[in-house]
Amino acid sequence: MAVSIHPTAIVDEGARIGDGSRIWHWVHVCGKAQIGKGCSLGQNVFVGNDVIIGNNVKIQNNVSVYDAVRIEDDVFCGPSMVFTNVYNPRSAITRKDEYRETFVRKGATLGANCTIICGCTIGENAFVAAGAVINRDVMPFALMAGVPARRLGWMCSCGRQLPKITGDVACDACGRCYTISKQSCTLLSEATR
Repeated sequence: MAVSIHPTAIVDEGARIGDGSRIWHWVHVCGKAQIGKGCSLGQNVFVGNDVIIGNNVKIQNNVSVYDAVRIEDDVFCGPSMVFTNVYNPRSAITRKDEYRETFVRKGATLGANCTIICGCTIGENAFVAAGAVINRDVMPFALMAGVPARRLGWMCSCGRQLPKITGDVACDACGRCYTISKQSCTLLSEATR
C-alpha cells in the first residue's frame, strides 16, 4: 500500500515512512524521522528528526513526538498527550546535548492529555490513563493513573483490566493467562478465545 500524505502536511526530504501509513492534515515530519508501516499520524502531529516510530502506531491529533523518543510497534498515543525531551528546560539555556531518551514499548497505550517525562520507559502493553503524569519507568502491563501516576492494577494485552488478585488469572475478555504478584504481571499464554 502506498503512503497517504494530506496536501497540507509537510514531510521533509529524507524522512522514511513505511507502506500504508497515513499522514493527515497539518502534520510536520522532519527529514531524519523513521516511521514504520501502517501508522496513522492525526491532525497537527509533529515528528522530530531523532525519532523512531514502529509499525501500526496510532498517534492522535495534537501530539508532538520530540527528538529522543522511541516508539515500538502497536502503540496508541491519545489526543494531545505530551512527550518531553529535556528534564529541566530553560529558554535562555540551550540543552540539546542533554536530551533524555524515552522508550514506549510494544502495545502500550498513552491516554489523552497524559504527560511522559523524558528518560522514562513505558513497558510493553502498559496502559497510561488520560491526564496521568509519568515521571518514572512503567512496568509491562501496568495500569497507571494520577499526578504523579501510580499503579492501580494490571492490564491485559487486549486492553481490559485484569482482576485485582495475585496468582494465575485469565482475562475475562480474551482468555490470555497471566501470573500476577504485588510487583509484576507476566503473560503465561496467549488468547484462547
